[in-house]
Amino acid sequence: MATRPAKKKTSKAKKTPVDAIALLKADHRQVEEWFEEFEKARAATRKSDLASKICTALKVHTEIEEEIFYPAFIEATKDEDMHHEAVVEHDGAKKLIAEITASGPEDDYFDAKVKVLSEMIKHHVKEEEQKGGMFAEARDSDMDLKALGEQMAMRKQELMASA
Repeated sequence: MATRPAKKKTSKAKKTPVDAIALLKADHRQVEEWFEEFEKARAATRKSDLASKICTALKVHTEIEEEIFYPAFIEATKDEDMHHEAVVEHDGAKKLIAEITASGPEDDYFDAKVKVLSEMIKHHVKEEEQKGGMFAEARDSDMDLKALGEQMAMRKQELMASA
């Protein structure tokens, strides 16, 4: 009796569309994990690697939010106050990300900058995810979160490939 070679498992099933909010929350959890790892890290190379991952992920995340999610949010909800606050928070984070990216663990302020960025991001995430926050408001609106999620996932993939 001849044995057949093992078949490679290939997934021909269509991927389930990713909800925009689920995608953004997954990004939040990933960055939170890296911030925690950074806090525990002692080796300069490990800190540098984690800071690089954090900064790249946040650059991509803010870009897909600003290009795709925020315009859809403002159109659907007309909540300019919440939108404007989120954009200002992004601007502050981007300035710190640029400083972190331009430096390294040899900079006396490197750890402090990553710590402050972590605190800024925690605040921003809390506001987006809390009851009555941007994500709750988006879910209550007529936003097509599946279509936005697909669009955001494609754009994220493009940005990560060029990062």
